[in-house]
Amino acid sequence: MTFETLTALAIFAFVSSATPGPNNLMLMASGANFGFLRTIPHMLGISIGFMVMLFSVGAGLVQIFDRYPVIYDILKVGSVIYMLWLAWKIAHAAPVTKNAEAGAPMTFLQAAAFQWVNPKAWAMALTAITVYVGDAAMIWLGVGALMFAIVNLPSVSMWTIAGQQLQRFLTNPRRLRAYNWTMAALLIASLYPVLQT
Repeated sequence: MTFETLTALAIFAFVSSATPGPNNLMLMASGANFGFLRTIPHMLGISIGFMVMLFSVGAGLVQIFDRYPVIYDILKVGSVIYMLWLAWKIAHAAPVTKNAEAGAPMTFLQAAAFQWVNPKAWAMALTAITVYVGDAAMIWLGVGALMFAIVNLPSVSMWTIAGQQLQRFLTNPRRLRAYNWTMAALLIASLYPVLQT
């Protein structure tokens, strides 16, 4: 893998991590509802979980999917169901002052596991493997996966901070409810590309 390829992969990692998608929408909602500190495990779960997913896919897991295409259909149905459930949880999140009794942000393990049913994460992983890593040595796959985690963490932090900054505006329960329902609707809308395939 050349320096130019690594640079291109870093740019792809940043752009794909920073653009809207299920992870970023959920982080923005979590930042608004729970604050930055309580959302850190969620952010770390995304970064590390995606790194593990990318490495696993590149190390050969994608061959199993190619051999048994029905797994893609099962993954698609699971993704849709899980994301609808997450949208429902976001829509019904309690105001910040009531969160101790009414809910909690996503945990590290939940966020890491979510990467496996996140359609955008799959698109990012498959693109990174096929376009940038290819059949390079396993060490370069590890470097690429680590690069994604390093680039991803500031990106997801920005979305959480943006959500946290909205807390001042969302002190009114009606505004918070409208915000949560909007985030839930956007999360559902992010399923559109999955449902078209």
